[in-house]
Amino acid sequence: MRARGLVKAFGERRAVDGLDLDVQRGECLGLLGPNGAGKSTTLRMLCARLARDAGELCVLDLDPAADSDRLRARLGVVPQELAVYGELSARENLRLFGALHGLRAAALDAAVERALAAAGLAERANDRVKTYSGGMKRRLNVVAGTLHSPELVLLDEPTVGIDPQSRNRIFDLVDGLRAAGTTLIYTSHALGDVERLCDRIAIMDGGRVVACGTLRELQARHRARVGTVDGSDLRLADARQAATAAGILQAAGIRAQLVEPETDLEEIFLGLTGRTLRDEELA
Repeated sequence: MRARGLVKAFGERRAVDGLDLDVQRGECLGLLGPNGAGKSTTLRMLCARLARDAGELCVLDLDPAADSDRLRARLGVVPQELAVYGELSARENLRLFGALHGLRAAALDAAVERALAAAGLAERANDRVKTYSGGMKRRLNVVAGTLHSPELVLLDEPTVGIDPQSRNRIFDLVDGLRAAGTTLIYTSHALGDVERLCDRIAIMDGGRVVACGTLRELQARHRARVGTVDGSDLRLADARQAATAAGILQAAGIRAQLVEPETDLEEIFLGLTGRTLRDEELA
């Protein structure tokens, strides 16, 4: 996937404002950002559910605006809102979604049984989904969106509001997709999920990517240095000032040692996007 200068506005508000982003085949990219950063709007443009206003966008070597049908056939979407039918059983849901993606006969039967087993739902396969727990519905939501072995999967908050056991089963499902060479874009507010699953991380704010790289690369760029003086810690807000601070201390005859503690993803995220509450999500 390649985006250059991508723009989408709703009225006078730009939800996506000059987005540049690359996703390599076979990688899992974590897409992070506070509410209103433009993540959901970006995903909707990627899967041809929303037209862009400006910029270039190429997904699986196709333009979503011109090749939406061909793109959707090769794409899997796991939305944050559950996209399964409560009055149907898990097996009926999967047969429906598989048929919509062109699976037939033995291929459909095999895909459904594999999905039920992978999601841990085989024993409840014929029960109505409305009787399922939240975690069971989330697991079904994942396999329903990936039943047809898509080349690219967009996962929007797939573990929101579920128990640790279901969360770990979804991790297993994602690991299985990665092992099969599937390209993944994974959005979540659970930063631990992103650290655990993603090869690279892109952080959005104001409709743009403000940082992108592996976790180690982001840590190296945004590391806060600590100067230890007589057993006390002096933390520097800007790590680039470390050399200047060391020179000042040395000139004053103060012995100090500069160390570089590992910065976690939450610190990096808040440092880039701020601590102000974001209660509104752009469309």
